[in-house]
Amino acid sequence: MYPSATLSKRARTAVIATTAVAALALVPAGGAFAAPPQACDTRTNNTYEKLLSCVTVEGVLEHEEALQAIADANDDTRGAGTTGYTESVEYVVQTLEAAGWSVELDEFPFTFVPPPLLEQLTPVAAEYESGTFTGTGYGEVTGNVIPVDIVLDPPRDPVTSGCDESDFVGLDFSGTNDIALVQRGTCEFGVKAINAQTAGAEAVIIFNQGNTELRSGLVTGTLFGINQTPLSIPVVGASFADGAALAQANSTARVVVDEPESRPQVNVIAELPGTNDSNVVMAGAHLDSVLAGPGINDNGSGSSALLEIAQQISKLKPENTIRFAWWGAEESGLLGSRAWVEEQRVEGTLGDVALYLNFDMVASPNYIFMVYDGDESGWDAPAGVPIPEGSIQIEDLFESYYTWAGVPYDDAQFSGRSDYQAFIQNGIPAGGLFTGAEVPKTEQQEEIWGGEAGQQYDPCYHLACDTIDNLALDALDVNSDAIAAAVLTYAYSTETVNGVVGKKVPGNLAFPAPAGPQGTVNLPGGGGLAPDHEHGDVD
Repeated sequence: MYPSATLSKRARTAVIATTAVAALALVPAGGAFAAPPQACDTRTNNTYEKLLSCVTVEGVLEHEEALQAIADANDDTRGAGTTGYTESVEYVVQTLEAAGWSVELDEFPFTFVPPPLLEQLTPVAAEYESGTFTGTGYGEVTGNVIPVDIVLDPPRDPVTSGCDESDFVGLDFSGTNDIALVQRGTCEFGVKAINAQTAGAEAVIIFNQGNTELRSGLVTGTLFGINQTPLSIPVVGASFADGAALAQANSTARVVVDEPESRPQVNVIAELPGTNDSNVVMAGAHLDSVLAGPGINDNGSGSSALLEIAQQISKLKPENTIRFAWWGAEESGLLGSRAWVEEQRVEGTLGDVALYLNFDMVASPNYIFMVYDGDESGWDAPAGVPIPEGSIQIEDLFESYYTWAGVPYDDAQFSGRSDYQAFIQNGIPAGGLFTGAEVPKTEQQEEIWGGEAGQQYDPCYHLACDTIDNLALDALDVNSDAIAAAVLTYAYSTETVNGVVGKKVPGNLAFPAPAGPQGTVNLPGGGGLAPDHEHGDVD
């Protein structure tokens, strides 16, 4: 068993405050449900009333705390290929097996790319955040930092650092341990790096241009383009500020880029058998974080919500088989879900999946409530992204739940940029919830959902600060119930989605027609997840 992390004072205060807010502001017209904890341990939660009274934000937080404790014990990460991810898998398996679920580990190939090291030794001692470039060479180099035609004074535009072989003329790269410091701008990263290698550098640091806020943070990308093969020397990235520090006179540094290694990873697949085992209702969340942080919102929130729901429906006798998935290596390119879907396709069992529900980030601290936009009323899906028949009906169910709960909602683009991608590419209806990532909240959205306009929905998206303190507990509370309601609905019948007749959920509760989205998206800063950004290979 894993120890639970102790909630910080801030987080514990947030639990009390946000639970109170939820109780006051988000109580549906029919009144709140409540059940003694001991009742939830012994009864079958086969109605909306029973299940929603037992799925609690406190229960979800127990799992979030466990994931935080795992990250704390493993260099503050739960990224794929790390012990933090392995222990996260073990925790999920133990929790599910204790609740009576049938659990399998599904292995898939994974190449682990260790994070690089960028350390300044003189005239100051500091370790800087860094990242590797696709097409880098490998190795460890400690030596002199040699700036190459860099521009530190504003406006820093244009910058041609390293773009021409002539930039290296007159610079002394005759030593055995020279590190070229070049600045982003004008030409491909690969041009700068190959010119440095040709000039005799044993390593390259490429730092950001610094002419705008968007070009000030850590920069990474690809060296391919001009180069058809990888370089023979290590190439790492840095922010503008760190590059400026490294540009000081008599600067020395240490660069380490280790070679990738094969580290097969696993998905956790859990089932609760139903009467109809050829009509499977799936829900999933990715379990891995980025290497940069513990990932307690992205995606501890979706993972923990599913764990709480799995515990509360463990005694259910569903009409349709329920299958939950905790995916690995989503942050590395949706690798776990893609591998599993392909396995099922080859084995001929993928057709048993009636629908797939995806929950990736459901507690962003500056949230808005969003539903995957299956009917494209707020967003056109990107070119080439299919929306299988039945996805609109999934969207309608979530919108009906939000309407019943008195929660305003909007559309999240049906982009395929999470683990539902492989499902929709194979014609399986899909839907899900999302509370936003790196896109700033608009003033209109602040008026509707509160929070702070101009700030990202999740200011700690893909950063080390995505900790137990990086959660909107009221959003986590609402969304956990919304997920539970959808799972219970489809556990009894998927008729609205794929035409397979089942049974009505017991009880008398019926959700109303959707009230309609708020219409604040598909505008600058309104989408929740930024469009695919370029790798930064060309200026």
